[in-house]
Amino acid sequence: MKTITKACTAAVAGTALVGAVLALGSGSATAESSTWVGGDVPAPNARVGVQNNVLAPGLRTTPVAWGALGLTNADTAAGITHYGYDTANGGPLTQDQKEAFKTEPDKNVYLTFAGHHYLYQGHEGGPRGYVTRIDLDQADPAKRVTLMSDSDTSGGTLPTFDGITWNPFTHQLMLTAEAKAPNGGVWALSLDADGNPVTGKAVGLPALGSGGYEGIQNDSAGNVWLVEDIGGASASGGKKPNSFVYRFVPTDKADLTAGGTLQALQVHRRDGSPITASQLAADPSSSDIAALHDPRRSFATKWVDVHSGTAAFDATASAAAADATPFKRPENGVFRPGTGFGEFYFTETGDTSTSSTLPGAYGGVFRISQSSPSADTGRVSIVAVGDKAHSGLDNIAFAGRDDLLVVEDAGDGLHQQRNALDSGYRVDLRRAAEGDKKGARMTRWLAEGRDASALYDATTSPGYNDGDNEITGIHVSDGDPTVGGLLGAKLPHPFDGRWRVFWTQQHGDNVTWEVTGGAERR
Repeated sequence: MKTITKACTAAVAGTALVGAVLALGSGSATAESSTWVGGDVPAPNARVGVQNNVLAPGLRTTPVAWGALGLTNADTAAGITHYGYDTANGGPLTQDQKEAFKTEPDKNVYLTFAGHHYLYQGHEGGPRGYVTRIDLDQADPAKRVTLMSDSDTSGGTLPTFDGITWNPFTHQLMLTAEAKAPNGGVWALSLDADGNPVTGKAVGLPALGSGGYEGIQNDSAGNVWLVEDIGGASASGGKKPNSFVYRFVPTDKADLTAGGTLQALQVHRRDGSPITASQLAADPSSSDIAALHDPRRSFATKWVDVHSGTAAFDATASAAAADATPFKRPENGVFRPGTGFGEFYFTETGDTSTSSTLPGAYGGVFRISQSSPSADTGRVSIVAVGDKAHSGLDNIAFAGRDDLLVVEDAGDGLHQQRNALDSGYRVDLRRAAEGDKKGARMTRWLAEGRDASALYDATTSPGYNDGDNEITGIHVSDGDPTVGGLLGAKLPHPFDGRWRVFWTQQHGDNVTWEVTGGAERR
């Protein structure tokens, strides 16, 4: 009970945060193009001691769940007992040399079923994975979080999960395990019309391949887009590109177990030749990588077939063999509203080290443009170029047609190198359209802090729990579970009473927050 009190106190303290306003930008902003509230938090938090989260004035946060909350239907035998802790090792919940495993609730999916409002998450850390649901209508925190699944259809344990999305064609949560083959891949959990698990057993989807998948999204045609995050081998001055962007074209969009074709993105030079994995592995300082990170350039793309059928396979190796083009740890992607699923934006984390001298070391935000979601060809360009102060970009969400929210997962090493904790940014895509040669403008709406539990793990942890807090799970949705509610189908209007905004302060106390706007937005 003492730990729960501490977590609640720390979480509530974060609701009285100070900062600078996120301005809407120039007078060209319109209600249709900019729906976020406005300005800039001037600086990130330094990596010193315990720090509060700092948000722009006009923004507030309320904790909806935190790690020490018990599950209403805990699997005690497996140690799946709390929202953010696995107690299989018998350790206390926090700040002890033998503390419990922190399970790190990750990406968020907000859905409304039969008038009830839920937030679903997979868990990235600990000895095994599981899926939880936060009942946003439940006033009693002790009754708020439910275990949805911690085993597969054969009764085996689930891998830890990073990415999650809702597939309205199959009525399933789709979850990604971010690990090299044969351990990574995609699992699905079916829900009924009330948002409850049908069987509570997740099913593996080997037809989608095995790889370090993190980002996962559906398009309006029923295809599944996957973004892979596997760090490449070390090279002189940094890391080699080693991760791909995929599109799975199902045989039956209502039944992904029926198989289909996995494709990977191939990028072409001006002469039409592909930029391949073998070429970039041989020359990680290639001018092609520098060109890809130049916002004045765009490149033709083609989807190349990687594998067809229902059998399991190594997606990463197969994509490389198909001459697809790897990136430097792309992580998550989302479709831009108002484009008919013709624009897909994804983040690239980069090398997360100031010592890297290779091109593209700090990553950025890329855009894939196509005539339709199922088109075989298109173009790719970078719209926001990372630098020392804006790097480790991870989760991504649209808060309006031109308002793209991205958050950092820079890691303890880069935090120390730049003496700065993570931040959340708004990318103004109107600046990209105006041809800003430095990429789209980023303004900080969140300077993440560091809670006492994260400070302890960063300095004293037994080693199996991560250190500094990380921003993850930025999510903007109206909860519509139909095909018409796919992310990218509607123009978001945060804080209007229907559209809601969430993010998770991973590591430490593992608090998931809801962001709310000022009264003028309601």
